[in-house]
This record gives sequence, C-alpha cells and structure tokens, in this order.
Amino acid sequence: MRNGELPKHVGVVLDGNRRFARKMGLANVGAGHRAGADKGEELIEWCDQLGIPVVTVWVLSVDNFRRAPEELTEIFTIVEEKVAALGAALEKTSKRRIRAVGRIELLPESTQQAIAKVEAESAANEPYELIIAVGYGGREEITDAVRRMIADHVRNGDSLEGIANGLEPDEIGRYMYAPDVPDPDLVIRTSGEVRLSGFLLWQTAYSEYYFCDVFWPEFRKIDFLRALRSYAQRQRRRGA
Repeated sequence: MRNGELPKHVGVVLDGNRRFARKMGLANVGAGHRAGADKGEELIEWCDQLGIPVVTVWVLSVDNFRRAPEELTEIFTIVEEKVAALGAALEKTSKRRIRAVGRIELLPESTQQAIAKVEAESAANEPYELIIAVGYGGREEITDAVRRMIADHVRNGDSLEGIANGLEPDEIGRYMYAPDVPDPDLVIRTSGEVRLSGFLLWQTAYSEYYFCDVFWPEFRKIDFLRALRSYAQRQRRRGA
C-alpha cells in the first residue's frame, strides 16, 4: 500500500455471526453476535490506527426483523451495550462522531434511547465518523428519501408534475439518511457471500467491493489489510 491510496470511507457488511456460532459449537447464535460485536470494536481501532475517517457498519437489516424474537432481543441488547461502550471509548481516543442510520423507529424504545444518547454525546466529536446501519435497508432508504423529498415539495406548493420535471439524482441524494457523509470508497463483505443485499444501494454506485470468505467474528487485521491493499491496487475510473 506504500504507493496506493487508503479509502476515506469504508463500509462493512458484518456477515456470518450465526454460522460462526454453529461452526464453533457455541451455546446459541447470540454468542456469535457478541463475538461479532467485539470484532466490530477491533475494526474501529484498526481504522483509527490507519487514519480512515469514515466507517459504516451494517449490524441489522430490515429483513432481519423476520428472525426469532429471542435472537432479535439478544441483538438489541448487544447494540445497546456496544453503542454505550463505543461512545465511552471513542471519547478518549479517536473522537469519532457516532450516528445510526435506518428505520430507527422499528427498534425497541430502550435501543432507540441508547442510540440517541450516544449520538448526542458524540455530536461534537471530530474529525472522524462511525455510522451504524441498524434496521437498515437500501431500498427502504431510497423510498424514505423520495417520500421526504415529495413531502417537502408539496408543502412548498409544488405540483406533482413540477416535481417530476425537476427531479435529479442530486436532489434525491440530499434526502438520504446521512447526506453529508461521502460515499464509500470501499465496501467489504465477509462470510463468502458475493452480493450487497441492499447495503447503501444509492451510495455504492462507484464503490470498490471486496469479498472475504471468513465469517465476521474470524476477520483479522491481516484480512482488513488485504482488502485495503486490493483497493490501493485498483484504478477508479468512474466512467472516464
């Protein structure tokens, strides 16, 4: 990577917690999610060490709400514990601002409160950011963005025909969950799945992808460095 460029924004699909739990013979899938959450903290430390400004981690999708209630309860508890721990740790180290994106209203009230607390406490942190995608879906984000955009135009007295005639991608982009955050340069997905599954559909139009076979809790720093090396060796033409 000596002659390559590091990404300024890395998105990570933290996949494979449940399969890791089964592989290791753990008591339940919740133990796999806890191992994955611990690995997430390591990831932030690696990004701090390398000076990567923005990290987005996908911890829970909208589709995941179809899982068993007991598993979801465990995930919500882990999210509450980890955002609190991350907030305390980041205050002393990298000064990352923490934000959650997704349909937060779908989460239990206690989880919403834990997220709101750490968002408020870290709001002035800089220069780095940690974006936590929870209750998130790419199609849902685009739908919500278009809905908010149309509602704003209607409140301003614009006709639907006028809205349609003036519609441009940049305007829709302004209504995304975190419109001020630069698009990801690199997206990493673990567990051997070679798809995005809706992760940041709008923002990843020009992102580079890296797929890794290991389950997320087994993801090592050397795996992360290999992903960064792969990114550094690519030429990003963006249509040119």
